[in-house]
Amino acid sequence: MDISSQKTFLDLWHDIMLIGSILMITLSLITYLIFKLKVSSITDLKTKHDFINASEIKWLKWVFHFLGAAGALGINLYGSDEMTSTSVAFFVRLFFSIAGATLIAYIAALILDYYYPTRLNYKLRRLRYSPRISNTGNRMKLLTEDEEDVHLDEGMKAEENIFSIDYDVWIDEKTKEIKIEKYQGHLIALQCNNCGFYTMRVQREEIAERDEDGSPKELIKHYQCSYCKNVRATQFSISRKLSEDYKHIKPRTARSSKNIDLIKIDVHSSLGAKKTFEFQSVEEAKKFLNEFDFDKVV
Repeated sequence: MDISSQKTFLDLWHDIMLIGSILMITLSLITYLIFKLKVSSITDLKTKHDFINASEIKWLKWVFHFLGAAGALGINLYGSDEMTSTSVAFFVRLFFSIAGATLIAYIAALILDYYYPTRLNYKLRRLRYSPRISNTGNRMKLLTEDEEDVHLDEGMKAEENIFSIDYDVWIDEKTKEIKIEKYQGHLIALQCNNCGFYTMRVQREEIAERDEDGSPKELIKHYQCSYCKNVRATQFSISRKLSEDYKHIKPRTARSSKNIDLIKIDVHSSLGAKKTFEFQSVEEAKKFLNEFDFDKVV
């Protein structure tokens, strides 16, 4: 390829890189704006919560993928005025553009997978505990863990007892309208004690002990951190209380533990035995401590 042909190729190459980088930046902005429009168009707080929980990180990854591509194309414009042939410098610049795009995508993935879930968790909790409005326009109240049980069926209470699903019950005190919302036991994941990221997720569950009638009494959950691969196992006692057991409780309309992700209780005996229990609210922890008998769990 002669000098003039190389010059023509480079001019075309640089034009493509310029147009491509502008296009990628535009696509990243459009992707981000479309996501924001989708979120703002959802009026129901529970629906908005679920959409953000399922989609926000995926959409942001696409934004960074487009920005990474824009960065790669932009690097290929470096020194375009001085470059007159497809020399070694051209291929070195091409290599650095690919490396730059890979680095941007990799760093973005690390941030979105391991750091951003903590910030996202705060956003989801604000949506979850923002006051609901009933069909008649009244402000609804969120019931406590004890109060809400009278409105849940046996299957729902079983899910809550093993902390796999959490239900929020909202009530309109004027019209008695009830709204029940279903959430995963932990919005994103637990915080890993080793690395500090919210990346500790349940891998499997097993029944450790059963009552005489065969119903589950104790459950062990096995967790693993998706970042540092740290593992842990936690034992849960499964309550057998029925809804009638809570009917005598005087209703309260405020959940005092709405800003608490997890309560962890370590119980040590004088003989060196240890048991660990985790709860999602102050009410659950208090109920456990009121009924707790160490001899029954060791």
